[in-house]
Amino acid sequence: MAGHEGKLHPDCINSSNPYHECSEYCYRKIAEAKAKLEEQASLTKPPAERTVHPDCVNASNPYHECTDYCFKRIADAKDRIDRDAAAGTKVGDSGPSSSHEPDDMEGPQHEQDNDEDGQKTNKSDADAVNANNDADTGYPQMTEKQKKLFELRLKMNEARKANQMAMVAEKKKMEAPTESRGISKQKWLEDRKKKIGKLLDSNGLDMKQAFMLDTQEMAETKYKKWEKDPAPQGWDVFNQKTLYNAYKKRTKNIEVDMEAYNKAKEADPEFYREASSLQYGKVGKVPEENIDRMVKELQDTDAKRKAFSRRRKFHDEKDIDSINDRNEHFNKKIERAFGKYTLEIKNNLERGTALPD
Repeated sequence: MAGHEGKLHPDCINSSNPYHECSEYCYRKIAEAKAKLEEQASLTKPPAERTVHPDCVNASNPYHECTDYCFKRIADAKDRIDRDAAAGTKVGDSGPSSSHEPDDMEGPQHEQDNDEDGQKTNKSDADAVNANNDADTGYPQMTEKQKKLFELRLKMNEARKANQMAMVAEKKKMEAPTESRGISKQKWLEDRKKKIGKLLDSNGLDMKQAFMLDTQEMAETKYKKWEKDPAPQGWDVFNQKTLYNAYKKRTKNIEVDMEAYNKAKEADPEFYREASSLQYGKVGKVPEENIDRMVKELQDTDAKRKAFSRRRKFHDEKDIDSINDRNEHFNKKIERAFGKYTLEIKNNLERGTALPD
């Protein structure tokens, strides 16, 4: 195989590429393709030795082999022919021979029978030729126009079937549950109601008295959740009340030295400066430990903000159309603004009906 490197084999699939040079992989693929063709040819080759009776109706089929059924049919046909011959009839005649008719009617009758037999033979030969031609094309007893129309109908049926399958798949996708990971919340609530209902029935309680089944730890946890203030949402995140609450939360753990504060207030008569003061904007002397404490508080707040994260819903069945989180957020905004206008175009592209033939 090493001697073939740098050459181009005519059977290679990349032979049309002027810059391609066949390697060991190409020659291996060519050898595999030839072996596959030889195997298919050996499978489709008719058997060399066959057991076929010359009088069998399927003798013209090169793949047919006569069995007991064929020989029985041939023997029955021969017996029937012998019986008809013994009874004075001929094979292929329409009825018994008219031996009692006059001699002058015998000649024209035979000529008419011969003409009819000849026409039947010619017609059967023509039908056999047409049948063979039609069998080669795969559409027996059809003209060219009928064949073309039949092929068009087949393509229409295939397209209709593909569209129906796509519509069914899209409908199933739209009816899929919004949360596929784990058990859904609605199902969890239903199972919990059933479980609590059994416990209430066993203890002789009503559904309104379900709180009596809670333990002390469960009740304390529930009360803590009720006492907790709800987190701000929407525009309430930026109003003055929320900002003030955040300031109180940050200054709650700060230690204040009232003695140092009073000394600084007495030392500076303009400790609380007004807008008309000449010392307005002047920075007072701040101890180093206070600066270090402020830096530490800022660093702790930044670390806490980075560590904060909330669980977001993840849909396994949803199509991935983004490369990162920022691009996903942008695509959601675009979908909210223009999704209803481009819905039909997306459906046509998914079904393939919007593409040119």
